[in-house]
Amino acid sequence: MSAIGLVVAALLVPLHASVAQPPPERGGPPESLRIATFNVSMFRTTEGELAADLADADDEAQDAEVRNVAEIVQRQRPEVLLLNEFDHDPEALALQRFQDNFLAVGQGGAEPIDYPYAMVFASNTGVASGFDLNNNGEVGQSGRAYGDDSFGYGEFPGQYAFALLSQHPIDTDAVRTFQEFRWADMPGALLPDDPDTPEPADWYSPEELEVFRLSSKNHVDVPVEVGGRTVHVLASHPTPPGFDGPEDRNGTRNHDEIRFWADYVSPGRSDYIYDDDGERGGLHPGSAFVVMGDLNADPADGSGVAGAAAQVVEHPLVRDPAPASDGAAEATDLQGGANRTHAGDPALDTADFSDGPGSAGNLRVDYVLPSRPLRVRDAGVFWPVQEDPLFRLTGVYDPSYTNGFPSSDHRMVWVDLAVPPGGPQSR
Repeated sequence: MSAIGLVVAALLVPLHASVAQPPPERGGPPESLRIATFNVSMFRTTEGELAADLADADDEAQDAEVRNVAEIVQRQRPEVLLLNEFDHDPEALALQRFQDNFLAVGQGGAEPIDYPYAMVFASNTGVASGFDLNNNGEVGQSGRAYGDDSFGYGEFPGQYAFALLSQHPIDTDAVRTFQEFRWADMPGALLPDDPDTPEPADWYSPEELEVFRLSSKNHVDVPVEVGGRTVHVLASHPTPPGFDGPEDRNGTRNHDEIRFWADYVSPGRSDYIYDDDGERGGLHPGSAFVVMGDLNADPADGSGVAGAAAQVVEHPLVRDPAPASDGAAEATDLQGGANRTHAGDPALDTADFSDGPGSAGNLRVDYVLPSRPLRVRDAGVFWPVQEDPLFRLTGVYDPSYTNGFPSSDHRMVWVDLAVPPGGPQSR
């Protein structure tokens, strides 16, 4: 195993070791694959709290919401599933307990589901930078102030992290992570500018840029073996393009976090990239991949840098399945507000955000974007209409829920793929 796998506490923890696979077979029918991303809002306020909560399925107020998350997974049954906003713990206790106590138990009449392969990934959220990154005159020591001066916003290390579940083997030796890649090492980076000075791109000092990381959480390339072919899961969760000031430090970072994947899969544009093991370069040309996660950017609406989402949605090597739901369109009709001003198709929305004055409204921010070697068979967003009996799993905003919703303010996005056999296996 590479150094990535050896430094498990710092980078990733495989819950189950992948087994050696036979050589890929050429020819034959394509393999079917359902792959999904789901921002499950399973973050807590203190370190270790999520793992403690999940030790039992019915002793915490939030357990009802976790059971609903599990039921959505069981009803949609993705074979590969990315969980965004799932707090990281170095021993992967939270993910193991989520599987054992929730996914492995039928919820609401749904069948249990098992994922033999799983990985958790360390996150830059809550990792102290030692610098005054928000330029308020002091380095935060606790709470929101600490989070704002961390490499990624978080009140403790690993808050808002992500994890991957798979029914197909993961080539753990070939996993690449980019947690420590520096933003300043990206050619033409949109480094934020202090509007109160004449110098350009100077919000962060030279000393801060020497250590400042591009990824607000992590960027990971996880090779999953599907039949006779490797599919690279390119997972991330860029920072929201808000919660800052006129310097737009989060908006520009969001843009470049998304750009990272556009460069990574493009021959001739990825030479500058290096991973946490020091290996340079991007994805091998011709490899099958899926860019996925909560990208916090809508192609048509929201407060992000113009064109941020388009960098991957409209990438020439990528197919956009445009997953949609009747529930999202219904929500716009019923909620109105900011949603009425949107240019994008409301049926494509994946998150139920505030639609009040000054708010963004519902947006398309969660993506599963397969590469051209993969054929899309179907796609959708789990957002039932109100008359659907399963609407109870998504609901509408209600402050009586600890997360504001019966499960999450995001909806699961899934895509059914035909994966052809053979082809390049990994970098």
